[in-house]
Amino acid sequence: MSLEEFYLNKEEPNKSCLFALRDIILNHHKNITETTKYGMPCFCFNDKMFCYLWVDKKTKEPYILVVDGDKIDHPKLEQGSRARMKIFNVNPNKDIDIASISEILTASIKLRNSK
Repeated sequence: MSLEEFYLNKEEPNKSCLFALRDIILNHHKNITETTKYGMPCFCFNDKMFCYLWVDKKTKEPYILVVDGDKIDHPKLEQGSRARMKIFNVNPNKDIDIASISEILTASIKLRNSK
């Protein structure tokens, strides 16, 4: 499945929400690129993976999966049962919390730069 198909195959409001999240992530920094890994959109900073987009099977709502999220302290990131990653849940029927996403992306980029 291509990246475009991933987005286009979703139903509204998730489709629009995922496209908006994609734009927010890609426009956060000029060195962020998009590829696909494990059948989901993967975003890289300087060719190092730092987050993914996915839809929760239970809630049917999109989320941002943050690589090395366990090293980021942000009140809107949830660890759950994951060892290394955390998620940022997004309700597709509400305004997207761009400020929190920006803070999380900036923290994630700092981690990538420190490795």
